[in-house]
Amino acid sequence: MHGLINRSIQCFLRDTYGPALWADVAREARLGFDSFEAMLTYDPRLTDAVIAAAARCLDRPRDTVLEDLGTYLVSHPNLEALRRLLRFGGVTFVDFLHSLEDLPGRGRLALPDLDLPHLRLADLGPGEFALYCQATLPGVGHVMMGLLRAMADDYGALALLDHQGTGPEGEVISIALLEQRFAEGRRFDLAVRLG
Repeated sequence: MHGLINRSIQCFLRDTYGPALWADVAREARLGFDSFEAMLTYDPRLTDAVIAAAARCLDRPRDTVLEDLGTYLVSHPNLEALRRLLRFGGVTFVDFLHSLEDLPGRGRLALPDLDLPHLRLADLGPGEFALYCQATLPGVGHVMMGLLRAMADDYGALALLDHQGTGPEGEVISIALLEQRFAEGRRFDLAVRLG
């Protein structure tokens, strides 16, 4: 597993729950070190051990921890660059949904060895979609649920999301877009404001 993914999990736990919780998770997962290096590659079992340890330390279901991670990736101020990258997917939430299939390729442009989930969006009719997620990390669909919820809020859209389990094409998320312009979305400009 790419170190950037592991480092993101570490930062999520540290930024959300504090350094003491991260230290507990690292000890519980028997990492043998206290910090992931973003540019190294780690055994995927280590990533899974960290997520399992986090769920135990937080006394929360694994799926909930993963969904919170997805929300963190879009909403935390330290990750504004990722939010900006995702917002380049389109002007509306529907545009963004249709850009998801290109996300792994865009990620590999920056980091060729980054293994992001394979995503496929099925348009099922007006406002109804299914997102299929295939990845080596079990539960990546829950990360995508958190990310999609945060992005819907970012765009000001009202959407119902439901993790439908795992099928032949991977984890399935149903998306029902109830209203494209439900609320005012977060401010987004193509150009970064300096100063």
